[in-house]
Amino acid sequence: MRDNFVRQLSEIARTDRRLFLMTADLGFRVLDDFATEFPRKFLNVGIAEQNMIGIATGLALEGRIVFTYSIGNFSTLRCLEQIRNDACYHGANVKVVAVGGGFSYGVLGISHHATEDLAIMRSLPDMTVVAPGDQWESREATKALFATPGACYLRLDKSAAPATARSGEVFTLGKARTVRQGSDITLAATGGILGAALEAADSLVEQGIACRVLSIHTIKPFDTESILSACRETGGIVTVEEHTIHGGLGSLVAETCLDEGVKPALFRRIGLRAGFSSVVGSQEHLRREYGMDAVAIAKAVAELLSAGSPRSPRPRLRVSAGGSAGR
Repeated sequence: MRDNFVRQLSEIARTDRRLFLMTADLGFRVLDDFATEFPRKFLNVGIAEQNMIGIATGLALEGRIVFTYSIGNFSTLRCLEQIRNDACYHGANVKVVAVGGGFSYGVLGISHHATEDLAIMRSLPDMTVVAPGDQWESREATKALFATPGACYLRLDKSAAPATARSGEVFTLGKARTVRQGSDITLAATGGILGAALEAADSLVEQGIACRVLSIHTIKPFDTESILSACRETGGIVTVEEHTIHGGLGSLVAETCLDEGVKPALFRRIGLRAGFSSVVGSQEHLRREYGMDAVAIAKAVAELLSAGSPRSPRPRLRVSAGGSAGR
């Protein structure tokens, strides 16, 4: 995804003088061509993410549209105060880009696992939050965020789903994409783990289960209607995210349903439930370890549907005139 992001930035930079890219001493091979072609639109601030956001905000307030680039936790948690107080509060055109969403940097351990970022960034006022699921969404999201006023967060993943775009399809921020039709249950996924959700949906077809698969590429603003439609038209919702279950996509879907007074027949959150992701390994290994690979997703869906199959109605308690429950 990061290569497509940089290519798209280069295309924009060739025609728009406002674009500016900053990095905190990261991505040399990825950013080399951009830095060579646009030396006056690029700055490496060194390992100083907090300072990077401050500089980016200053440039943005002078008319630039600034993308800051670093590893997931470093570009968000290390400089959260600056993102909140400088970029968001002033409505500055600062686009915080995090490479390595979820377990992308799995072998480097918890310091490089970005598993709380969506929850934290979506809580910031006036912050747009985007996590593309495939390469097309990555390119389109980059263009869309360049054109979106104010502070934005772009979470890029090492993994990506296979191409899902239809011919002539238009990408719209805040509008989920239905990438697979089905009525038995809805798989709502955000980020590159969309690929695992699609793989799980394929395997569930063999069990006679037809999944609707939604790519929730925009966490904020959120597409409420796509979730309400899933509640009305399918047998339930399973959220899939390479992120803690606390405050991320699953929490957002649950909040949305409760706010709107709509209850899915079945509901399950798939994500990190183990606290800190203390295991070290590849992204694929960590997905297996923490129960969010395609096999685990398919198993969870099948079990959920089986447990939620129609049963005989529970007997109702009769209430006497005095208010006590009868037998």
